[in-house]
Amino acid sequence: MSSMDFRKLPPLKSLKGFEATARLRSVRRAAEELNLTHPAITHQIQTLEESLGVKLFSREGRSLVLTAEGERYYPCVRGALEQLLQGADAIRPAEAPSALRVQTYISFAICWLAHRLAHFRARHPEIKLHLATSGADWDFDEANADIGVIYRSAPLPSHLHWVKLFDSRYFPVCSPKLLDNRSTELRPQDLMQYPLITVNSEDQFWNWHQWFESTGLKIEKPPETLVVDTLVVALEMAVDGEGIALVNGPLADSGLRSGRLVMPVEHYADGQGQWGIVCRKDLRQDHRIASFTDWLLGVR
Repeated sequence: MSSMDFRKLPPLKSLKGFEATARLRSVRRAAEELNLTHPAITHQIQTLEESLGVKLFSREGRSLVLTAEGERYYPCVRGALEQLLQGADAIRPAEAPSALRVQTYISFAICWLAHRLAHFRARHPEIKLHLATSGADWDFDEANADIGVIYRSAPLPSHLHWVKLFDSRYFPVCSPKLLDNRSTELRPQDLMQYPLITVNSEDQFWNWHQWFESTGLKIEKPPETLVVDTLVVALEMAVDGEGIALVNGPLADSGLRSGRLVMPVEHYADGQGQWGIVCRKDLRQDHRIASFTDWLLGVR
């Protein structure tokens, strides 16, 4: 076996900073993931670029993008780091299987997923689950989660695998007592006479102004709404007769089935995205991830 010319190796310490920045498209997020400072990641990238004699990143407006050389180099670095991790895992003493880290939103967890997890645990007692929820971060946090149940409105990075769960359809719900238990359906414009509830983290994806316009109404300015921070709060207020909430997906299904919620207007507006399952492509055949994905698709 021939010797290697280690003088040609780039600074190995800088490869982790480059990989994380390239994957996350953000120096700030790379620094957070690696528990380093922003200047430390910037220095690593500059050192690597000086060693290679090429620029690996460029700026397009506010976005950080890989140059052509960076695009060619990234899979090499990613592959080398993964081989090192696999080699280290192969010689370490065997450990108990780690918990499957599942990421989703607080509202989705409370209103849909949590009521079904006992069924998954009964089917797969060998898989431990660790459920992590967020109220406002819509992106998949692959550094801290193995699989996510999230909403996306734009294409994902190419190294991520996506499976659709639900189409995006949003619609109004409220308590029948808010409508005085009337039997006739309201017109879309009638809803403006009632308290309307908006979830601030969801307003960028679907909102009342868009819903009204999808019915054919021309709205000159957004209607006045009460703003809350999570859909869980909005649904609780709707059940209590405090207003009308706008829901996307299956999160109001339980309330609608029980009669605690009704649709004051039978109109669905199509959203710009999808609800689905996300994981890294290289991990999608992992037994834990494949089992959880198959189960989710079966309980929709």
